Amino acid sequence: MTPKEPTRILSVRRLNQEGPGTQSLSEWWQSECQNKTPEAAAIAEAADRLQNSDIPVAFPTETVYGLGADATRSGSVQGIYKAKQRPSDNPLIIHIDSLDMLDRLLNPVQMSPTRACKTPQNSIPSIYEPLIARFWPGPLTILLPNPSGSLLADEVTSNLTTFGVRMPASPLARLLIHVTDRPLAAPSANASTKPSPTSAEHVYHDLQGRIDLILDGGMCGVGVESTVVDGLSDPPAVLRPGGIGIEELRTCPGWERVQVGYHDGTLDVKEIPRAPGMKYRHYSPKARVVLFEAGSDERAVARHVLHDLEDTAIGAHMVGVVRTKHWKRGLGLVSEGEMQRSLKPIPSLVDDLVSFSIPVKDHASADGGPVVKETFDCHLGADLESIARGLFSALRAMDEMEVDVIYVEGVLDTEGDLAAAVMNRLRKAAGAELRV
Repeated sequence: MTPKEPTRILSVRRLNQEGPGTQSLSEWWQSECQNKTPEAAAIAEAADRLQNSDIPVAFPTETVYGLGADATRSGSVQGIYKAKQRPSDNPLIIHIDSLDMLDRLLNPVQMSPTRACKTPQNSIPSIYEPLIARFWPGPLTILLPNPSGSLLADEVTSNLTTFGVRMPASPLARLLIHVTDRPLAAPSANASTKPSPTSAEHVYHDLQGRIDLILDGGMCGVGVESTVVDGLSDPPAVLRPGGIGIEELRTCPGWERVQVGYHDGTLDVKEIPRAPGMKYRHYSPKARVVLFEAGSDERAVARHVLHDLEDTAIGAHMVGVVRTKHWKRGLGLVSEGEMQRSLKPIPSLVDDLVSFSIPVKDHASADGGPVVKETFDCHLGADLESIARGLFSALRAMDEMEVDVIYVEGVLDTEGDLAAAVMNRLRKAAGAELRV
């Protein structure tokens, strides 16, 4: 099914900001409906589309924006692959509003000769109980066996015998699932391979004309996708780093020996991914990304950037620099006085995005003057939370500026679990990783 109307953005930011307070999801929804709020109308419309249409709906979670579809209907799930232009052999994560919904997935109704009855036989494996108690709702996805007679559409699991599921920390996301009364398959709401969206504007940029409706809840708080874990293997494994770190997992009973089960590249095309994000190139802007390892000498980085600007074969007319902890603005390529004269703030979803000019030696313009090339600079901040939250927005902002190359200052994987998630995304986006 193809959208028949322009893509609309409906604001539900108030719900995201206020949350349910002490109310249950049902009480919260009843209150919004009784007050006939515009947010209730937006949620109701989104839920109706999720129940009855094969065109997915974009909605915010605490990690990134998701592209949701009823996980029990094949046509609905196929709509995700069509809108994202995503390969269909890449499994999808299921989002639930409660453990009761998960129980219904694990124990589909069995028909007896005399009556319909639910026969509870599949429970959550005990290995996951401490994780669920500590991290749900939250940015953690667990792998579970897909039961016989599964309610899930085949397209969700990509023919795997397991499915990934999480309960999002975002009350707004859980409210949408609750009102829809369906488990939602929801990968990131971006065009396949592009940087994940952390705002409604990002979703609109990628998917306008491919979907009808985007729920706008404001910027996402975490900025990288959920951690995916496999407790069915021995020892347990982290299949994708994210908002919950491996050291946090190791403090939970049964997870002391959890191992890294991913690598930061991509799988061979013939390999079957155990979880989303393990196959194919991800998070990539249009520009070439060059990732410098943490601790790279800043002067050597500056020389590398200048060489690319001067090399006509590379053809770098405009470049972007994404800084984290140590690089200074301009990388010393221009004097402080020259930089201050050419600095221009750039309107963007990224807080600290500016441009300045770099003179290129041994190059002359048509009028005989020196050639200057524009450089865009974005500082994500020094703390890992800010880096993770702003990473995808920074890559997207550089694409908006139409830079040719983006140079990124990496962080140490050993600095913490969020650092591992950031570097995982950057390595999947980068065409090269250098240490100089």
